[in-house]
Amino acid sequence: MPYSYIYMYKTSDYNLVIIELTTVNLSTGSMDIKAESKSDNAKIIRYSPWLVHFNTGACNGCDIEVLASISPLYDPERFGVKLAPSIRHGDILVVTGALTKKAAERLKNLYEQMPSPKFVIAVGACACTGGVFYKSYSVLGGADKAVPVDMYIPGCPPRPEAILDGIVKLIKKLE
Repeated sequence: MPYSYIYMYKTSDYNLVIIELTTVNLSTGSMDIKAESKSDNAKIIRYSPWLVHFNTGACNGCDIEVLASISPLYDPERFGVKLAPSIRHGDILVVTGALTKKAAERLKNLYEQMPSPKFVIAVGACACTGGVFYKSYSVLGGADKAVPVDMYIPGCPPRPEAILDGIVKLIKKLE
């Protein structure tokens, strides 16, 4: 009786490789392998977006809510959402906190290190506009002063459900 296994993975240049492995005969161990590659980069991210979280100098209220939104309680893995181990593996950059002058340089560097296509989500009032620190001497404003922002999630701090909903809406925009 033949068994079929399908493996999907992303390569470093964001091509989706699908390998179908069909075992023809279990006694001899002979196999039939088919492989195909698809390069529709934005659609790949739709299936398993990896998040990178960057705090530009917040009070940690939004950070706690971002980490709560990716916990098993809210189960973001049902949408394929996971934390990336490195900026070079990330698809979506989640920014929290008011953008200070020093953090702006670091945010630009992180954004440039991300592979394309890349998306940015500003979480919280401070990341959206600068919040209560907007007119401060060291604050430039929101994250959009340094990098292009694709999704804004306002609140002080926003609820984990709102953060997860914003991520899902960004994923649906890719369709």
